[in-house]
Amino acid sequence: MARRNLFQPPPPPSDQPAPAKPRFPETGTMSGVRSTLKDLSSNAVRELDPDLIDDGGPSDRLAFGEAEVDALAASIRAHGQQVPIMVRPLPDQPGRFRVVYGRRRLRALRGLGLKAKALVRSLSDEEAILAQGHENSQRLDPSFIEKALFIRELSDAGYAPEIVMDALAVDKPMLSRMNKVARHIPAAVIQRVGPAHGIGRRRWEDIADAVRDGDIDLVALTAPMPFDTVASSDARFEMLAAAVAGRQQKPPRASGATPVIHSDGTRIAELRSTARALTLKLSRSDAPGFADWLEANAEDELSRLYDIWSSQRD
Repeated sequence: MARRNLFQPPPPPSDQPAPAKPRFPETGTMSGVRSTLKDLSSNAVRELDPDLIDDGGPSDRLAFGEAEVDALAASIRAHGQQVPIMVRPLPDQPGRFRVVYGRRRLRALRGLGLKAKALVRSLSDEEAILAQGHENSQRLDPSFIEKALFIRELSDAGYAPEIVMDALAVDKPMLSRMNKVARHIPAAVIQRVGPAHGIGRRRWEDIADAVRDGDIDLVALTAPMPFDTVASSDARFEMLAAAVAGRQQKPPRASGATPVIHSDGTRIAELRSTARALTLKLSRSDAPGFADWLEANAEDELSRLYDIWSSQRD
């Protein structure tokens, strides 16, 4: 390459202007700024018409009553909506959303005719369940039975156990226990009892075990019970527990057994007759030694009785 003489004047300027440098070069810092701005935008709270929000999907709380919604509406009327709900867009219905969490707030806002302050997130089904479970567990502290029903609903909807465990912060043994309770105690009965915040896992499990082992029809058992007249959900649970305990302690049905009594008053045995069999039961305490003797001589004695019966038929 030819060297230019340092004392030689510089070449005349070209007619073509030098390319302009970008005002904001594509540096790592600027890229990070744009990413931060995007995050801030996604965290912005939007105001949405409640009629555009679907409140379907899995729920981790039992149905709330009108009094609860009215109390929340009064608070919002006085102080405004302090906590935004979270929604996600419905991909097949542009402009519409589905609530992730905040169903009670959404219902109160509808009653007030106010717009809903909402965080809008594009979440998958699994991400929505995780967000719902984490937010409600931290803020609402659902009861054991509410979590159990939520787990059953998620399991029936096909969510993987790992997603369900993460959403409710439970381990595999607890997941199994909650599933057992929710599958042996009908949802209709649980809805009538309510959340029962003062009732823990063990007592709900006792009811589930009793239903499973005793083949108890809880719907029929509780149908005449006046749950609606009892304000406390914990008290309604106690009514349910007492009814189940009473069913467990119900005296056994009459056996239909006929005692065999000797002329001296000794109870020799009892006969139990059904459409399919005749059973002879000997007590070793009522006639000591006789049961052993009959066991040793049963073949001969039954053969003798059979011969007597046959001869009488002839």
